Amino acid sequence: MYKFNCGGISCGNSLQFSIFLSQTENRQRFSATETYTNTLCNIYQKKRKRMKKNLLTLLFGLLVTLTYAQENDQITTEKIWRVNFLNPGVELELPTGTYSTFSAGLGIGYGGGYPDLTFGGSGFIYIISPFLDVQEKWFYNLNKRNRKNRTTENNSGNFVSLRFITRGNSIAENVNRTSDFDFAIGPTWGIQRKYGKNFHLLFDVGPQYYFDTNGNGNIWPIMLQLNLGFDLKKK
Repeated sequence: MYKFNCGGISCGNSLQFSIFLSQTENRQRFSATETYTNTLCNIYQKKRKRMKKNLLTLLFGLLVTLTYAQENDQITTEKIWRVNFLNPGVELELPTGTYSTFSAGLGIGYGGGYPDLTFGGSGFIYIISPFLDVQEKWFYNLNKRNRKNRTTENNSGNFVSLRFITRGNSIAENVNRTSDFDFAIGPTWGIQRKYGKNFHLLFDVGPQYYFDTNGNGNIWPIMLQLNLGFDLKKK
């Protein structure tokens, strides 16, 4: 009985000879079995080559994927100077992490009156006063926007945030305030975009808790913010 070895794996059928067969018939049987065995070995070798090729292709694909993912991870937030003109002011936005920023805006703007912090007014209520607006933003779709070839420049993305705003003495008003200073804080969801060369848009929405220095306060369920402006420079 004979067996042939291919690449460390035994291939082939047993070769058995019989005294009842002629030498020629035994040789023919041996030749046929050898041919069959060689065919099996060739098939095995081809399959093993294909498996190696597929494995190398898979490994290459994984390396490309990991490299691409690392490149995506290079999308980070940026430092931006900004001028806003709906509520005129200057804003600085600073990176606090790969996907987060802290912004501080200072200016003079228009605002309405909080129900528990104003009295005596009627009609269209307005308060024009200096303000400080600070916000910590956490962007959650910068890499997704990059993969879709959408700009992430100047921190263009969707975010959730914690916003705090305070107003000082009124420059003009048509209502009485319970205090010269009021404050509001709350979470928001919003979007921030860059259009064209340097046009800036921000919109966010969320509830706020507002209060003054005399202990008055309450919850405002939905506060909207719309900001338009221009990005000056980034570093």
